[in-house]
Amino acid sequence: MNIDRLLLVFAGIMILVSLVLTAKVHANFVWFTAFIAVNMIQASFTGFCPAVMIFKKLGVKAGSAFK
Repeated sequence: MNIDRLLLVFAGIMILVSLVLTAKVHANFVWFTAFIAVNMIQASFTGFCPAVMIFKKLGVKAGSAFK
């Protein structure tokens, strides 16, 4: 699995976790969901994503979007 696909999986899991936290713990966790969305949007324009830096350090092979 390359970084591009792993990032999609990671973002999806984080969105699901934040939605569960919003429903079960406190409504303000919706801001976590918004943060994830904003980070995904800025990464699509800038190519910078903190999760990608972590995945690279873990040795995940590069994809086509994040090099």
